[in-house]
Amino acid sequence: MLNAIIPLLLDSLASAALIFFAAVGLTLVFSVLRVLNVAHGSLYSIGGYVAASVCLFIASRQMNPYLSFVALLFSAVFVAAIFGPLVERSLIRWTYGRSEAVQILITFGLFLMLEDLQRMIFGVQSYYEDAPMRLLGTTNLSGVVYLNYQIVLIVMAIAVVVGLRFLIRHTRIGRLMTAVVADREMAQAVGIDTNRIFMLAFSLGVFLAALGGALATPTSGIAPGLGADTMVLAFAVAAIGGLGQIEGAAVASLIVGLARVLAIYVAPELDAVAPYAAMLVVLLIRPYGLFGSASVRRV
Repeated sequence: MLNAIIPLLLDSLASAALIFFAAVGLTLVFSVLRVLNVAHGSLYSIGGYVAASVCLFIASRQMNPYLSFVALLFSAVFVAAIFGPLVERSLIRWTYGRSEAVQILITFGLFLMLEDLQRMIFGVQSYYEDAPMRLLGTTNLSGVVYLNYQIVLIVMAIAVVVGLRFLIRHTRIGRLMTAVVADREMAQAVGIDTNRIFMLAFSLGVFLAALGGALATPTSGIAPGLGADTMVLAFAVAAIGGLGQIEGAAVASLIVGLARVLAIYVAPELDAVAPYAAMLVVLLIRPYGLFGSASVRRV
């Protein structure tokens, strides 16, 4: 029984970690900017494509394979540095204060453009490079073989949760974000550059999405359509945890990860619907999510 439970838990945690990177970026952007970014999944897949391309370049030139770990982080930083300020300043900034329907339509248009951009640059073939996963090797515990890369993913997800909470509660940037979220007009009145805060928050969200895509490359590869799948899954996680709730995204990722792995172990044909079945159950009980709260809206 123990030999069956431990792999189940480890696989669930590793799956939850990858889901969390995408969902927490979406959650962070919504909590600060109040924008539902439908294009978030495309930024995830772009991070994966860039990471796979750099790792394949390193392998083709027979460079030090351990540079592939640097490539994973570099890819996320590169995507955030390019797309974060560019997208926020040119498009997202015009959605502030508008209705959710307008935000969804505009960011959906961005999603379509980013998907076409990926096809133009990377083509329609799949990319896969598992060098980081192979280099870390495996661990044998009680006759069960575990990928050390999975353990690294879990540790990194925990580090992101702790890091985000520290950023928000104990740094100047975090306090400025909190002030802007609480009252944007008052923050502007006391001299806070809200446009700069919004750009930083959006770029951080892009970084987290791209990092998730980069870290997913060694385990499952990157293929066309991944952005759409990730987008829907990230919205499901955000809905379960409560829109704008970072802790909620972490707990919801665990629920979705466990649901997916349980489906694979017990009923593989239900793998695709398990996360959304979990979302349905949670929303029937708490329509505003596990960590969300009912709010009054002016009409």
